[in-house]
Amino acid sequence: MHDPEAIRRALNVVSAVALLDAVLLVPLVIAAVTHAEGTVNILGPMHGAGFVILIGLVVRGTIRDMWGWWFPVLAVVTLGPPGCLIGDLRIRKTLPRAGGS
Repeated sequence: MHDPEAIRRALNVVSAVALLDAVLLVPLVIAAVTHAEGTVNILGPMHGAGFVILIGLVVRGTIRDMWGWWFPVLAVVTLGPPGCLIGDLRIRKTLPRAGGS
C-alpha cells in the first residue's frame, strides 16, 4: 500500500476539483432545465473539462495502485463530483489516522 499521506494528498486534489465541478454542475443543470442556452454554452464546457480532469485524477490514482478501479467507474457513472466525493470518503475511512499509527 502507498503512503497514507500520499493517498490523502491525492484525495485532497480529487475533492477540490470535485467540489469546484459540483459548483458548476448545479447551475448547469438548472440552466439546461430552464433552457438558458447561453448559460449552458458557458458552463457546459467548463463542467466537461472538470469531468475530464476528475476522471484523469482518479484513473491516475488507480494506475498508481492507490485505490481500485471501482473509483473511476463510480466517478463516470455519477457524472463526476458525486462519485468522487463518495469515493473520497470511502477511501479515507480505510486509511490510518493522520499523525497516528
